[in-house]
Amino acid sequence: MANQLFSKALVSAKWLAEALGARRRGPGLRVLDASWYPPGERDARQEYLERHIPGASFFDIEVCKDQASPYEVMLPSEQVFGDYVGSLGVGNNTHVVVYDGDQLGSFYAPRAWWMFRAFGHRQVSVLNGGFRNWVREGHPMTAEATRPEPAQFKAKLDRRLVKSFEEMLENLQTKKFQVVDSRSEGRYRGTEPEPGQGIDPGHFPGTINMPFMNFMTESGHEKPLEELQKMFSEKNVDLARPLAVTCRRGVTACHVALAAYLLGKEDVAIYDGSWAEWFKRAKPELIVTEWKRKSG
Repeated sequence: MANQLFSKALVSAKWLAEALGARRRGPGLRVLDASWYPPGERDARQEYLERHIPGASFFDIEVCKDQASPYEVMLPSEQVFGDYVGSLGVGNNTHVVVYDGDQLGSFYAPRAWWMFRAFGHRQVSVLNGGFRNWVREGHPMTAEATRPEPAQFKAKLDRRLVKSFEEMLENLQTKKFQVVDSRSEGRYRGTEPEPGQGIDPGHFPGTINMPFMNFMTESGHEKPLEELQKMFSEKNVDLARPLAVTCRRGVTACHVALAAYLLGKEDVAIYDGSWAEWFKRAKPELIVTEWKRKSG
């Protein structure tokens, strides 16, 4: 089971290069660059225009989100998601491969992977090692604009894969599911600042800290299945039980969901609002942090 899921959820640069070389791209295979960087650091769209995997389209997380939400990258409606990915040439029968250009190997690609799954699409994979390793291995790049034929994509939200603030709040009492926080230990504990303004670091009660970067090797690839299994076991996370993951805004949490999926767990949910929402909506006694003690 796990090996079968592994082959579907991750594809190697070699596999993708061979598929593109065999001219398999088109309605049956679409590649999406899901890069995003903090403003002022790097320009993801400009970098895409300068060089990308041949045939890739740019998946803009700032466009494909709930524009009315006060939180950063909340899921859009079914209609918005379907129309957007359809404009990128993705239909309901398309195999989608997502990647990003982060130096870690992957950062936003697992978020795009999870978004497709949340809207009912199962034929979606992450490029293992990301664009960083695509370049390192010498595979082709292009600056040629990609103009795919629009496709019809009917999105249907799978509520099992998304958690709301109310569900997370209720779970503090019911403990129906385990909760993992994928941020760094310092941000989780509150010993280092949370990026951005207006949000202090910390976590909510009962969460287990598993920093997302630990799921990748130094080369930027996903760790072997045996190591992933050991990581969950050492944290006493039972993959036979319901599991939800949180982070700052529902992005790096998707790395944990991907790792669990590779081990055969297909129903990990993401708290979409994550810490950005919890910090602003939860009562003070439901915020666990060392930050004030350190600052005071």
